[in-house]
Amino acid sequence: MRILLLFIGFCANATDWPTYMGDDARSGVSTEKLKLPLEQSWVHQPLHAPRPAWRGPAKADLYNKQFNLKNRQLFDHTFHVIADGQSVYFGSSADDQVHCLELNSGKERWSYFTEGPVRFAPTLHDNRLFVGSDDGYAYCLSTEGKLIWRKMLAPREYRIVGNNRMISAWPLRTGILVRDGVAYAGAGMFPKEKIHLVAFDSVNGGVEQWRTEQEKWPAQGYLLLSENYVYVPSGRSNPIVYNRNNGKFFKDLSKTSDAFTLIKWNGKPLPNPRQSGRILGLVEGEKQDSFATFTGNHMIVADGKSYLQANGELSVLDRMRYRKLLPEYKAQSDKTSKLKKLLDQLKARKSPEHPKVEKEYKASIGALGKIREDIEKCVLWKTPCNQAHAMILAGNMLFAGGNSEIVAYSANDGKKTWSAPVNGVALGIAVAHGRLLVSTDKGTIHCFRSK
Repeated sequence: MRILLLFIGFCANATDWPTYMGDDARSGVSTEKLKLPLEQSWVHQPLHAPRPAWRGPAKADLYNKQFNLKNRQLFDHTFHVIADGQSVYFGSSADDQVHCLELNSGKERWSYFTEGPVRFAPTLHDNRLFVGSDDGYAYCLSTEGKLIWRKMLAPREYRIVGNNRMISAWPLRTGILVRDGVAYAGAGMFPKEKIHLVAFDSVNGGVEQWRTEQEKWPAQGYLLLSENYVYVPSGRSNPIVYNRNNGKFFKDLSKTSDAFTLIKWNGKPLPNPRQSGRILGLVEGEKQDSFATFTGNHMIVADGKSYLQANGELSVLDRMRYRKLLPEYKAQSDKTSKLKKLLDQLKARKSPEHPKVEKEYKASIGALGKIREDIEKCVLWKTPCNQAHAMILAGNMLFAGGNSEIVAYSANDGKKTWSAPVNGVALGIAVAHGRLLVSTDKGTIHCFRSK
């Protein structure tokens, strides 16, 4: 409470940032409203920069005839941070440690060694940190850096040389998420050696609720959770979906490698259609999840809008209106097609009904054009944006990470409202308790707060 009162003049609804991208759905949305302009409060420069497992994308996918591929394996190209009211936490792929910094000063409070690279941000839950390591173990630490328990998720203790490091044959490359007393994590990146997805007791690391093994997809990338499903990213492709209650395979979404967004809508997902570059779909079961993939870099869904970040452009789509208009467009398009077919038949027969149907056809074309215009108006604004590496939404402000800079855009109209230099490529962004935390590919962590 003391900390909240101290910064009440600078931000609204001060909250933790307990996991990568803020929540289990990796939505990248915070309720905090930071008062601009911001100034740099502190900078933390670790001794070593990140040592990514995969440094660049494959040059081409010859089998699928895809070229100039984007790098989809960026999960450890920076030290992604989480934060509470007192501390900032991150894992290091360079020194195999979990680090804790003071939120106010950036000074290191403590560090904890694992036996392999820590490539994913910890998850903060019930005042405990849950961390996965390339050594094949899941760790639970206190916020003071004391080990509470350690659990081997690999099927056995077996080390190999991987990514120029000594690691388990089943490294934890998914991060860990916790809900309802159950921790979820994946172990393994070589399908032939089997990939393990495990749900186990988060209190003591003991009893496993279930363990699923498969030999088809790797497990690399931050897990996502919904009420009923676990989404396991599969490296360069989109997630594989499992039932959260029993671990049974549910659906393969890996057919596309575009940016993936699991849509949260006040806890109640909505169905969505498909439209030019935005594939909007359903995971259907007892309860439905909706998701979207986007051919650009990042997509954030909040308050009935989609914030879309592509190379060189930032835009916002009125999803509610768009969703209402699309069925109307399809129905009108079908009607127009049927009228055109009928018109051609009547013309060929020189039927006296031809003028009447021709009039109906022209009216239908006009109605279709009007709906198309309304759909185009669903794009509320577009603005040039050269910061294509990361994006979050905090209050009514979009923060985008670029080359050597962090930039704020108004979510209301897209106007650029603030920017600041950073040391390197801004790949990680978080907002917590009145601070904007930016991490770069050089390992640098910048903390900004209101002036």
